[in-house]
Amino acid sequence: MLPYRSIALGSIAALSFAATPVLAQETMPMPEKQYVLDLGAGVLVKPRYDGSDSYLFSPMPIVAVGRFYVPGLGQVADGKQQTGVFFYPSLNFVGERKPSDDKDLRGTRKINWAFEAGLGAGFQGENFRVFAEVRQGFNGHKGQVGQIGADLITRPMERLEWSIGPRLGFASSKYMNTYFSVSAAESAASGLARFKASGGFKSVGVETRFSYDLNDKVKLHLQGGYDRLIGDAGKSPLVKVGSKNQFNIGTGVTYRFSFDVF
Repeated sequence: MLPYRSIALGSIAALSFAATPVLAQETMPMPEKQYVLDLGAGVLVKPRYDGSDSYLFSPMPIVAVGRFYVPGLGQVADGKQQTGVFFYPSLNFVGERKPSDDKDLRGTRKINWAFEAGLGAGFQGENFRVFAEVRQGFNGHKGQVGQIGADLITRPMERLEWSIGPRLGFASSKYMNTYFSVSAAESAASGLARFKASGGFKSVGVETRFSYDLNDKVKLHLQGGYDRLIGDAGKSPLVKVGSKNQFNIGTGVTYRFSFDVF
C-alpha cells in the first residue's frame, strides 16, 4: 500500500495527514479494482497546538489510498506494485487556535481553522521507502508546509508490519508567520517578546507505526512520533513558554473498500 496518511480533527491542531506512510507491499492481496481505500477512525494524544506543553485527546479519522485510477494516466497509485516510484494525496486539517485554549496563548490573536491539500511522492524498496510531500493551506493560513522522510520496514510476524524512520518538516514564511510570529499588539497584550518568523525547516523527528491485519478487510494501527521544533519555530516566544519537544501517540482501525468507477 502507498503511504498511509491520517487526519486528526483536533480543537487546535492536527496530526499531519501526518503520520507515517505504510508499506507498498501488503500482507493481504490487493483487490483488482480501480480504487482501493482503507477508511477508519481512532484517537490521538497530541500537543494542544504547535509548541504547546499541554496535550489533548483528539478523534483521528484515517484514510489510506491503496489504488487510485486517473483516466488517461491509469493507476497512479498501485499498492500491488511492491517496489518503485509512488504518488499519494497529502491532506491535513488544522483546528482553530483561540487565546482561551491555553494560558500561554492569552493576549494572542485567534487563528481560524485551516485545510491543507497537496501531493506526496517517493520511492519504495523491499524493506525501505523515502518520500517527500508538500501541501497548500486554505482559510486559516495561506502558506505551504510539508515534510521529507524515510522508513525502515520490517515484518516481525505474520500479518504485522512495523515501520520507523526520521522526519524533517519545513514551511513557508506565510505558514510560519501565522503560527509562530508575535505581533506588536500581541506582545503588548501578552507580555511575549515581539517576533517575526521566517520560512525554512521547522521540525526534525521520528515516526513509527505498527499495522496488524485482522483479516483481508480490517486492519489495526498503533502509531507514535516525536518532533523537535527548530529554526524560527523553535525560536518563537510562543514555543519558549511552551515546549520545543512535541510527542504524539494514536491508535485506530480501518476497513478496506474497493470499487470501480470507469
